[in-house]
Amino acid sequence: MQMANQIPLVDYLVLGDEPHLVANECTSCQARYFDRRNACASCGLTEFHSVTIPTDGEVRAFTIVAFAAPGIPTPYVAAMVDCGGTSVRANLINVPADPDHVSLGMQVQLATELIGTDDEGTEAIGFGFEPKEG
Repeated sequence: MQMANQIPLVDYLVLGDEPHLVANECTSCQARYFDRRNACASCGLTEFHSVTIPTDGEVRAFTIVAFAAPGIPTPYVAAMVDCGGTSVRANLINVPADPDHVSLGMQVQLATELIGTDDEGTEAIGFGFEPKEG
């Protein structure tokens, strides 16, 4: 059986055996950005290099979203996750969206999920964070 062709939903998600995120780090002040930058918003310089972001993190802030645009299932958990000093905005997935299952300081790990499939069978893969095993 042939494996489906997959593409990441965002450029900074790297798929494969061990999916991970990659940020652009300023070579001067080490500020990190997930989108492309012409200049660092922190120091103004223009040189960056790619860095791999740890896949384990800790929930630093979250909200349970009850109302969203039409077609977006609710509730869901939007969170700020600290991954080894890099803040990542992402949804928490594979966990009930209620305060009995989500908490500040919760240990999480990067997880990928199927977002959709086009007419040719190409799968768009997104990411979120799920409770850490163990």
